[in-house]
Amino acid sequence: MPGTWRTDRIATALSGENPTVLRRLTAGFAVIGDTQFLPGYSVLLTDTPGVERLTDLPRPRRLAFLDDMERLGEAVERVCGRLDPGFRRVNLEILGNKDPFLHAHVWPRYDWEPPELAVKPVWLYPPDRWADPRHVLGPEHTLLRAELGRELDLLGAVRDGRGPGG
Repeated sequence: MPGTWRTDRIATALSGENPTVLRRLTAGFAVIGDTQFLPGYSVLLTDTPGVERLTDLPRPRRLAFLDDMERLGEAVERVCGRLDPGFRRVNLEILGNKDPFLHAHVWPRYDWEPPELAVKPVWLYPPDRWADPRHVLGPEHTLLRAELGRELDLLGAVRDGRGPGG
């Protein structure tokens, strides 16, 4: 049934049924966000079912998750910087207040954001912005998805010593 991946994002990522997955990383899955009111919004999902907090992981897996978060953050920064001259920075967050599984948010921030929100957490955007159909992940995000995937591959190759700078 379409959309059932939303009820168990990790299991469907592991089974290859989560359509938001960009890449499998060392300790998780890089996924593009369901909403794109800030284009490039992405999330790192743990690849370990049942893990709610970073501290639920053994130390080596914690560090791998944090390394994956940094890699996804750098990919978003590079891609959004290329695609939008108004790109300003990336915010990284591990919250876990709503969804009871370990995940990290990667929010691109832009100069064109409303001034009263640009310097505040993304969570203060009004609810209608989150639910606006114009910002729902869809076919118009194909280029963005492809660019994020390529950048994740490039950064992985560099870290593994297989690419430029490695």
